[in-house]
Amino acid sequence: MDKALIIGASGGIGAALVGEAERRGAAVTGLSRRGDGLDVTDPASVDRAMKRLDGPFDTIIIATGILAPEGGGPEKALGAIEPASMAAVFAANAIGPALLLGHAERLLPREGRSAVGVLSARVGSIGDNRIGGWHSYRASKAAVNQIVRGAAIEIGRKRPEATVAALHPGTVETAFTASYPGHKKVSAQVAAGRLLDVLDSLSPAQTGGFFAYDGSPVPW
Repeated sequence: MDKALIIGASGGIGAALVGEAERRGAAVTGLSRRGDGLDVTDPASVDRAMKRLDGPFDTIIIATGILAPEGGGPEKALGAIEPASMAAVFAANAIGPALLLGHAERLLPREGRSAVGVLSARVGSIGDNRIGGWHSYRASKAAVNQIVRGAAIEIGRKRPEATVAALHPGTVETAFTASYPGHKKVSAQVAAGRLLDVLDSLSPAQTGGFFAYDGSPVPW
């Protein structure tokens, strides 16, 4: 990793990814709502932010997303779904990354290895869903997994040495998870190191896949 772009750089995991990538010697460009006014749910904002960038970046990580709209929380039952809240979760977790990925190919090198990682979540796995609930969040992450798969195919047509993957970071100690004290968590710094290790280890043969923080495949 020589030159990295981290999108969502002011978030808990995003900031840790910036620090870890820099520690490993990469020149890092970070984009965020706080630092750059980037709103991933606004196509005009995404266009402005991404078109200002000059690549190539051999590593791009999209570390954006929400658990629920501010003041809300994941639904425990289908009857608790509110259409506006569900739409906001999809806008942040699926449509936003899709808009960002639309700019990724231009920013990747035409030749040589490159990698794009998009933060997803194990709860987005349909095959791994055993307890239900969290309907909007689960569905939005399942949607972004499909977007990643499609992006991998599209990018791979012109950049066969690129790897595009959905990544499950585990449960990380951030403001995102503060309301769930019963979950075993790791620090953002530990999670960032694991994610970069996984992304570094993937080959183009694994592009379009969904991988956990330990490198193991996650079922769709």
